Amino acid sequence: MELLQQYFDTAFAAPDGIPKLRELILKLAMQGKLVPQDPNDSPASELIRTIEAEKKRLVKERKIKAPKTLPEVTASDEPYSLPHGWQWVRLGAMGNIFNGNSINASEKESKYAGVEGLPYIATKDVGYGFEPLDYDNGICIPPDEEKFRIAHQGAVLICAEGGSAGKKCGLTDRDICFGNKLFANELYGHIPSRFILYVYLSPAFRASFTAAMTGIIGGVSIAKFVEIPIPLPPLEEQHRIVAKVDQLIAQCDVLENLRIEREKKRLTTHAAALSQLLDTTGDRSADDAWAFITQHFGDLYSVKENVTELRKTILQLAVRGKLSDQTDEDGSATETLAKVASERRRLKIQESPNPIRDAKPLGYEIPGHWEWHCLGDLLVSGPTNGFSPRAVDYETPVRSLTLSATTSGVFKGEHAKFIADEISSDSDLWLRDGDILVQRGNTLEYVGVPAVYRGEPNCYIYPDLMMKLRVSSELDTDYLYFAMSSEPARNFLRERASGTSGTMPKINQKTLKSLPIPIPPIQEQHRIVVKINRLMNMCNALEEKIDAAANQQTALLSSLMVKM
Repeated sequence: MELLQQYFDTAFAAPDGIPKLRELILKLAMQGKLVPQDPNDSPASELIRTIEAEKKRLVKERKIKAPKTLPEVTASDEPYSLPHGWQWVRLGAMGNIFNGNSINASEKESKYAGVEGLPYIATKDVGYGFEPLDYDNGICIPPDEEKFRIAHQGAVLICAEGGSAGKKCGLTDRDICFGNKLFANELYGHIPSRFILYVYLSPAFRASFTAAMTGIIGGVSIAKFVEIPIPLPPLEEQHRIVAKVDQLIAQCDVLENLRIEREKKRLTTHAAALSQLLDTTGDRSADDAWAFITQHFGDLYSVKENVTELRKTILQLAVRGKLSDQTDEDGSATETLAKVASERRRLKIQESPNPIRDAKPLGYEIPGHWEWHCLGDLLVSGPTNGFSPRAVDYETPVRSLTLSATTSGVFKGEHAKFIADEISSDSDLWLRDGDILVQRGNTLEYVGVPAVYRGEPNCYIYPDLMMKLRVSSELDTDYLYFAMSSEPARNFLRERASGTSGTMPKINQKTLKSLPIPIPPIQEQHRIVVKINRLMNMCNALEEKIDAAANQQTALLSSLMVKM
């Protein structure tokens, strides 16, 4: 118990500590290590004899069918040794186990929705052991429907098929009808239902259940289920175990709620500070926010969610001119943009400029010497869609990127496939150093995400669900990439994506070219890029520190578990 209390203290700090703590409590309970044994308790063997007598009586009274004889538990079936007075038994020997009845969707809605009767519990209405069943799902079985099996109050349910098999389980606090993918266990010998529920939730039982699963969908037949061996303590000790597990799980719940509240406070406090950084209404609001973040830096950035939000804020500050120093020597954006226009004329780009009249097209102000310009007016090539031929399972001279190559906003060439098509060396499909790839179609979270290709030419082509563009040589490509990655720019594209109600929203070339970009003088662009890279490297270091701390806490938890 002293070690377990130490584990409680450690579990609060570890990322997965509380679930592991619950697991450890159940493991100790089923090994007879959670509560002391009492030599005055009647041994489990006496309970087994009582149950056998009860089953014979119920068969004689025709309340149950004569159960099939189960194989004896041999030494090879026992996962671990048990305390004196305990005994390994087959699960089916301890209760009447049966499955429920299926109802098709149309019949459920037309015949059983909103009627009076017993609640009908399906897999979706069962939680993961500690949650109550959902009795208020609107489906009931009238009492005159004799074909439905009834699980009585105190039955233990477990999901037997599908992705939730062996994971979803719970107790009935009233009589119910239930689905055919659930097994009900009505116990003999006054065995407490909660004890068997805790057996189901224990690591050893989960392992035995998984070993018994078969089929593509994954499931356990009743024939296999009833043969799973379980540890059976004396009846009096079962009650002590249940009481102790209830107490310790309640402590886990308190810890979990405290942790959730702490994380929520950490996230909301950080969000408020970042919002203040972006606030332009007060002269000292940004200074005060930086002071607060600096003072509480260690606590605020002990979670990755806050580091992610910090990255977004860095980009927003950058495109508002809040990260860079402005100097007279830089000149103005007008001079830089004149050079861009000259390059486009030299390349005989015929498109007419698309001026931006709105002073705040993305909802924020920029310094007076900056200018807003549509992305299309800053390009010397593109945007153009890619090509998506079928992949082959052998090596060829041509590698085509998959969407995963750019979803993170960073180019990852390992996400590519070989294709059999021949692509001429002068094809515009080949990537060149400095090309920006934009996700033309993806989920709403990723549509419009840009990434810069840095590498040798003619190594990769890009797929149809990406667009490729090349920025004028008079601009800093990395600056435009950061501006396109900022949250206001991302929202601009999301809001204009088509098919947002489906699984694959898309943006087109016209939408991408209309994206407003805040343009500073070229020298200021370079300084902004240097500053962003330095701050992003700091974010990388923060995330590495968080991972290292999590790994250290996990290692400490593991060492404590070994001692148990």
